[in-house]
Amino acid sequence: MYDHVIWPEKYSPKTSVLYALNDIDVKASPEVVWRLLVDAENWSTYFSSEDQVQILGGEKKLARGTRYCRMTVGFPMSLVVTEYEPFRRLAWATTVDGDETGSGAYHGWVITPTADGCHVLTEETQQGPWFLEEFGRKRPGALYSYHQEWVERLARAAEAEVAVKAG
Repeated sequence: MYDHVIWPEKYSPKTSVLYALNDIDVKASPEVVWRLLVDAENWSTYFSSEDQVQILGGEKKLARGTRYCRMTVGFPMSLVVTEYEPFRRLAWATTVDGDETGSGAYHGWVITPTADGCHVLTEETQQGPWFLEEFGRKRPGALYSYHQEWVERLARAAEAEVAVKAG
């Protein structure tokens, strides 16, 4: 059995309007996957949809308390890293810039070592009227689909790094 995201009470899947869980087995070490995940400004090297990420405050990689911004499916968002356990757990809370409804999201990643590499699980909850309208009504299934593509591309990028080092 794999671990899941540790939810702040406010973002529990039990009380959220939207929830997605995606996971994949990766033939690469947790360290390789971790390096790709915390290098947010370079996510687009393997997942082109994340091509507008900017870490604020001068840091080069995500860490606990890091603030960053990104465009996600055309919307500007502000994020803060709330959980950071190297090679195991990464999570952030999200608000939508300009949204006055108080909507928010929480996105976590859990990396579990396996005999062949690691298992990557990502979960996200979204709450509030803005997310319900944009991702519930206008784009049903989009949260799951977006994250599925992300985990698949993350796995391919990590496995490609391993192949290059082995070759």
